[in-house]
Amino acid sequence: MASASGGGWHGQILHVNLTDKTTWRTCPDPDVYHNFIGGKGLAGTFLRDAMTLPWDDSAMPLLLFTGPLNDTISPTSGRMTIMSKSPLTGTVGDTSVGGSLGTMLKRCGVDGVVITGASATPCGIELGEGDVTFTDATRLRGRSASERFELLRDRGPVALIGPAAEQGVAFASIIVEKHYASGRNGLGLICASKNLLYLCAKGSQKTQVVDPAGLKRAREDIMRLTSASPILLGEHGIAKFGTGALYDLLHVRRMMPTANFTKSRFEHAGAMNAHAYKNTYGAKKTGCKGCHVLCKKLTPDKKSIPEFETMSHFSALLENRDLAVVMEANELCNHYGMDTISAAATLACYAEIIGTRLSPGEIIALLHAIGTGAGIGRELGRGSLAYARAQGRPEASMTVKGLELPAYDPRGAYGMALAYVTSTRGGCHLRAYPISHEILRKPVATDRFTFEGKARIIKIAEDCNAAIDSLTACKFLFFGATVEEYAKAFSAVTGASFSGQDLLNAGERIYYHDRIMNALNGFDATQDDLPRRFFELPGSSGGGIEIPALKREDFLTARARYYNVRGLTPGGLPTGATASRLGLTWNI
Repeated sequence: MASASGGGWHGQILHVNLTDKTTWRTCPDPDVYHNFIGGKGLAGTFLRDAMTLPWDDSAMPLLLFTGPLNDTISPTSGRMTIMSKSPLTGTVGDTSVGGSLGTMLKRCGVDGVVITGASATPCGIELGEGDVTFTDATRLRGRSASERFELLRDRGPVALIGPAAEQGVAFASIIVEKHYASGRNGLGLICASKNLLYLCAKGSQKTQVVDPAGLKRAREDIMRLTSASPILLGEHGIAKFGTGALYDLLHVRRMMPTANFTKSRFEHAGAMNAHAYKNTYGAKKTGCKGCHVLCKKLTPDKKSIPEFETMSHFSALLENRDLAVVMEANELCNHYGMDTISAAATLACYAEIIGTRLSPGEIIALLHAIGTGAGIGRELGRGSLAYARAQGRPEASMTVKGLELPAYDPRGAYGMALAYVTSTRGGCHLRAYPISHEILRKPVATDRFTFEGKARIIKIAEDCNAAIDSLTACKFLFFGATVEEYAKAFSAVTGASFSGQDLLNAGERIYYHDRIMNALNGFDATQDDLPRRFFELPGSSGGGIEIPALKREDFLTARARYYNVRGLTPGGLPTGATASRLGLTWNI
């Protein structure tokens, strides 16, 4: 087993080669588990050697990894990590995805699955306890994601790709159990390159817990703290309205990206918020296995209510005030299997370049075109940066490292501005999520219009979230709970003696490992930058709130401070000294 106690981990990694349909298992050293925990961290140890390969090389691994808390009573223990090299950005591409697949994968008796090679024909992988079945998936070709789920409804939790991946869309997602997306990095395209159309799992092997009583106490502490969090379980919180609860907060703070980030306030936002969806469509709760918050909202006929970023981008970013269009756009992205943030942002970039505001009908038609690879959709499916460069207008692409920015205007929260550029997977809000303290005032309030102190805050938050994604757990619960409570849960499950600081130390190692992998692929300070628009154009001031353009000098000072506290060179590269301190290798 991976630990002396045998708790939390099975100690086995399943390897699958799709080229010759062979499988085998390996047993990582116990120190690897303790240093990288599981999930994001452990998956990264299997990606590093492939990072310099093209993303579509058959040796590029697709990694599906669980964490030590999966299949236990630890709150939000149903999540898992899917990772590879991003076809969209070339960075480390990892997503934390919900549902119950992570739990079922763990019950198959493995901590992770490493998939390499490429099948000669469309195939599926069906995992059981001790066995792997390869299926002919030809009948799924050309069908929507929802149709594919229907055909596989008796197979247990399923992850699959839709038509967008087969059409080469660079922001194609992997859809899990109909309503959960492994998006943002184009990992669906990795599956398509391997001719892998789906993966499912069924197992019954329970995860051993060393100290059940200690885990129960840790769970009670976590539940108590989250119950006291207004943003989680309050009257207007995420449990009631989903992540759409953030919509009004970002609107009133004048930091809602509008008209492709040329403005930061959408005058029709009041009619497009989470209350409007609930009143118009109704909403029932669902969520990941092991979660008591249940942030996912469905209509009575089981259509997904959009998440906040989707709500915002398909309304404000495109200047669309038709609620039904946002719902249909969300459904179409799920239908084709593509990331909603990148899809909407690419349409906004296109609208700016051609000099028009897209009508509701044009939004829907263009999504169909992207998903099917028809006409202009083929070009847009490459992502906003590739499209804008081809048009000679790269400044119209609102991306960092090629990843489209989500629904938080960096001129309205300076910690977010810094977090976008230091994110190892590109313009992402979830690596540090400074919205927590800059907007939600948790765990403490910080001034959103200053870079002062933000470098260290962002670094610590990145370490924390890397640990969370490795355990695996949900970042939202940390609006109430802390690493201290989750360290107790981790220790109770595994028998390892970990404090909250120990988890942060592991998170630092995991995040620095990401920086090393990106550096191996040519990333440095040049890519740690924002589009120049944010330094030249102010946001939408008013109502006593000023949203000026960012000051470039202040931004660069904050980035330099971040490099210092992260242990990087002034050029944003890893150092041998920091790598050695963290037990990592860096020889360039």
